[in-house]
Amino acid sequence: MDSLLSYLEENLTTVLSGLYLLTMIFIAILIVLENRSPLKTISWVMVLVLLPFAGIVFYLFFGQEYRKKKMFSRKGLKGLERLRKMTQNQLVKMPLAFNSFDRAIVSKKHLMSLMLNNSNALLTSDNEVQILRNGEQTFPAIFKAIEMAKHHIHVEFYIIENDILGNQLRDILIRKAREGVEVRLIYDDVGSWALPRKYINSLKEAGVKIDCFMKVRFPHLTSRANYRNHRKIVVVDGRTAFVGGLNVADRYLNGTKNLGIWRDTHLMVKGGAATMLQIVFMADWYFVSKEIFQGDVYLPQVKDGAGKLVQIVASGPDSDWESIGQAYFSAIASARERVYITTPYLIPTPEILNALKVAAMGGLDVRILLPFKSDAITPKWSTRSFIGELLETGVKIYFYRAGFLHSKLIIVDGVFSSVGTANFDFRSLETNFEVNAMIYDEELAVELEGQFFADLDQSRQVIAEDWEKRSRTEKAKESFARLLSPAL
Repeated sequence: MDSLLSYLEENLTTVLSGLYLLTMIFIAILIVLENRSPLKTISWVMVLVLLPFAGIVFYLFFGQEYRKKKMFSRKGLKGLERLRKMTQNQLVKMPLAFNSFDRAIVSKKHLMSLMLNNSNALLTSDNEVQILRNGEQTFPAIFKAIEMAKHHIHVEFYIIENDILGNQLRDILIRKAREGVEVRLIYDDVGSWALPRKYINSLKEAGVKIDCFMKVRFPHLTSRANYRNHRKIVVVDGRTAFVGGLNVADRYLNGTKNLGIWRDTHLMVKGGAATMLQIVFMADWYFVSKEIFQGDVYLPQVKDGAGKLVQIVASGPDSDWESIGQAYFSAIASARERVYITTPYLIPTPEILNALKVAAMGGLDVRILLPFKSDAITPKWSTRSFIGELLETGVKIYFYRAGFLHSKLIIVDGVFSSVGTANFDFRSLETNFEVNAMIYDEELAVELEGQFFADLDQSRQVIAEDWEKRSRTEKAKESFARLLSPAL
C-alpha cells in the first residue's frame, strides 16, 4: 500500500492526465453515439479539446440531450386536444376559406397549412393587432391592460429583475391579487437567476400563484439547464394578450450605458390570437404547477371575423417539430420579391442559411439588420462569421448603431410577418421554448416595413470589400465562435 501511495505521489500529474484523457474519450464517444447533427457533434468534441476540464463541465451542464417526452408531458390538457381537433377541421376547410382571402394572402397559404400541421397553430381571423415599439410603448400598454383586469392575469417572462420596472410589475400584480383577480406568474429559473426570494415571497403572500420554469438544481442540473423558457406572454381576461421580444428589466426600457437604448418590437393582440396565447400559457402553467384551468372565461370561443389573420406558433421541447424554424425556412424559401429580417443573433441552421443564399442569388431583395454592439460575446462573433458568405450571394447586411437591436422580426413580400421571441439562432430554433405571432396582413406588413427602413436609416450597410479587410484576429474569433456556437 505504501509503495502504491508513493508511486501515485511521484506520478500524480501523469495519473491525472491519464484519467482526464480517458474521461474525455468516453464522453466524446457518448456524444458521437447520440446521433446528433454532424455540426453539433463536432462542436461538442471541439469544446472538450479546446477547453480542458471546463469542456467536460460544460457538457455535463449543457450538452446532454433528453427525449422530449421525458421532459414535457401535457397529459390531461383537454384544451390542447380540442385545439388539435379544431386545427384538423380547419385544414379540411382551408381550400374553401381561400376564396375569401386577398390574392397576396392566398400566396402564403402553404405557410398556413404548414403551421396547422406542425404546431396546431389555429388560423384566427377576428384579431386586432397593435405594434408596440420599444419599452416606452410596450410596458405602459401592458400595465394599463393589467390594471383593467377583472378576472385573471397571466404573465410569463424569461427575465424578471428586481429593479424599478420589475418592482412596478410586482406592485401592480400584488394590488390586483388583493382585489380578488386571479394572478399567475411564470419566470424562467435561469433567465431570472438573480430574482430574490423576498420578491417571490411578497407575491405569494398577496395571493399571486407564482412558479419558475424548470428549476436548475443539483442533481437535476444536467437535464434541465439546457432547455429554457424564452417566451414572453401576458394574457388579461383571456381577451387581451402581449407577445414579443421584451423582458421585464430596466435595460429593456432605458437601455444601458454600454449598449444604448434597447430597440425592440412587441405586439398587443385581441381576439382569437389572445386565446391561442392563453393556450400556450396554459400548457406552460400545467408543466410547472400541474394545475388545469379551463372554461370560456379563460378560453373565449374562437370566432370568424374580418380582422387580422394571425397564427400563434409555439416551439421547443414541447413540440413535435421545430415549428418556428420550419416557418422561417418556408417563408424565405417561398418568397417572391423580398425578405427583411431583424435579429440580435444570426446563427442560422444550415437549411435557413441556404434558403437566404438561394433567395438572394435568385434576385430577391434580402436584407438583414443586426446590432453593431452585442450583449453576448460568443453570439456576436459567431453572427459575424456568416456575414461574408451572405454578402457573396447578394444578401444586404446592416449594422444598427443607435443602440442595441433586440427585435425578432421577419417580413416577406409585404404580406407575411412574424414577431415574437425566437431569434435566428440554433438555441431559439432547436432548444428553447419560444412563441411567435405569424401575421398575414398587408397593412401591418407595411407598418413593420416602415419601422424596418427607419431602423436602416440609423444603420450602416456592410460593404463586401470593406468587410474583407477586417483583421486576422477578428476572423479567428469568428471562426472559433462559429465552431463552438451550436454547442454553447
